[in-house]
Amino acid sequence: MQTYRSAAARPRRITAGLLVALLALPLPSLAAPFWGERQSSPVDTPLDDLAPGAWIWGGDDERGGPMAVVVSLTEQRAYVYRNGVLIGVSTISSGRPGYETPTGVFTVLQKDRDHRSNLYNDAPMPFQQRLTWDGIALHAGGLPGYPESHGCVHLPSAFARHLFDASNLGMTVVVAKAGEAPVALVHPGPASPIDPHTGADIDSPPLANGQPWAWALSPPSEGPISMILSRSDRLLVVYRNGIEIGRSRVELARPGEHGGTRAYIVEGATTAVSNITAPSTATAADTMPAMPSWIAIGVPGAEQHAGQRVPASVVNQVSLPDAFKARLLPLLVPGSVLVATDAPLSAQGSGEHLRVIDSVGPRSWLDEVDAARHQGGA
Repeated sequence: MQTYRSAAARPRRITAGLLVALLALPLPSLAAPFWGERQSSPVDTPLDDLAPGAWIWGGDDERGGPMAVVVSLTEQRAYVYRNGVLIGVSTISSGRPGYETPTGVFTVLQKDRDHRSNLYNDAPMPFQQRLTWDGIALHAGGLPGYPESHGCVHLPSAFARHLFDASNLGMTVVVAKAGEAPVALVHPGPASPIDPHTGADIDSPPLANGQPWAWALSPPSEGPISMILSRSDRLLVVYRNGIEIGRSRVELARPGEHGGTRAYIVEGATTAVSNITAPSTATAADTMPAMPSWIAIGVPGAEQHAGQRVPASVVNQVSLPDAFKARLLPLLVPGSVLVATDAPLSAQGSGEHLRVIDSVGPRSWLDEVDAARHQGGA
């Protein structure tokens, strides 16, 4: 005689079967924690005041030239440069004793936005940028204020996302610490201490006594232009495609009137003057290319200046040698950036008030451009 199960029993058997099947499926990954501050600190924040997890990001544009990162294990900070100019800095946590982060020159081998560790219990490593195939990478992670990782460089989550979005495969990353690298790499400044293409140390000799300016003998013929003006050094440095192509002494008409980090971007193209036949012979103001128009870029802490046009009274505060301007001004096109800072460009050791700069606007940070049109010779 055939036995029939009740209708009420059948759903229970089906439900139990589904439960077994669901338990056999892989569990979904839990969301990664969020580490560090969610917003950038103001660009003029002294770096020693950055608490663990704090960071500065001034903005970026991938068209602005090659990017490079310098990680100072000694300072427990990472510095990001675009076209020779500092655009971001962050607190980090590197490898703990026994798992020390290796030093040297690396390139980004692989990028994975949602990476999880193959070695440490599927631990989340968001915005991973792999530096070695045996497990060393930049990624978001814990930031207790001291070396605590298993060898990777931990970054705040929001900063790691900015860096991940801005960088490319092959980006140069230099990891340095005191006793194994020059001071300029251990305590980086507003200007990049490395060649972004090779990671080699840059040794830019200062101008000799009485030498007003210098220009590269064979500068790159293509690439974006970025400039840094140090008020304390009274010096303007020009970069093209990540390489320094010139530097000049400057005179500031009212040096105490402005301070902090200010940045501008060229809005209008430079108008060339036809009777300039050679830079070495063009020294009179009436044969000089016109200064382009500038607008302010907005940076963290000075967002209110974004998009403001720079008045001539500000532009004319800085004097440059005419022969130097004759080389520089024809290179300035819409998108060229100038950043003014109070910080010296040479390495000064930990604790200096560094300034961060940007390369595309309008977002605002240069409230005052001191690479201006010089009326009459220096």
